[in-house]
Amino acid sequence: MNYKLFLFILLTLSFSSCEKDDICVDGNSDTPFMVIEFYDADNPNVLKNVTNLGVGEPTFDARFSFTAVSKIEVPLRTNATTTTLNFIENGGDLIDFTDDNPDAITFNYATSEIYISRACGYKAIFQLNATDPVVFIPDTDSWIQNIVVTQPNIENENEVHVKIYF
Repeated sequence: MNYKLFLFILLTLSFSSCEKDDICVDGNSDTPFMVIEFYDADNPNVLKNVTNLGVGEPTFDARFSFTAVSKIEVPLRTNATTTTLNFIENGGDLIDFTDDNPDAITFNYATSEIYISRACGYKAIFQLNATDPVVFIPDTDSWIQNIVVTQPNIENENEVHVKIYF
């Protein structure tokens, strides 16, 4: 058999065996971030924008920076059942750390994987613990006043999972 003909047949067979799910286009195929909304502690029904907020794990130098928003999305660890994040007032500035005011919050959860498709594979979903979903120990200069879990099932980013009042 001719080498070029063999190659042509091989390529034709490989492309003809593709199915439409061989390309991962599903908008809900990624492991979801946890959605957090911020509210005014003095007026609990009013959304409140954060200003110069840094969010990151205590063991990492890298952090997410947020300003002028009342809703953020943060990742949870997929290879663990807890994630501790520092929510750092005045922490969005990665140059000057002198006025940083961190409040550490630990999220406790179970993870499971769900199959999306052959092309997308699996994604992790999270279930915040029923008894102790969030651990926050205030100190003398805590800027966070209260934390409420509104949706313990973190399966997508279409709803708010946690509300933080400050």
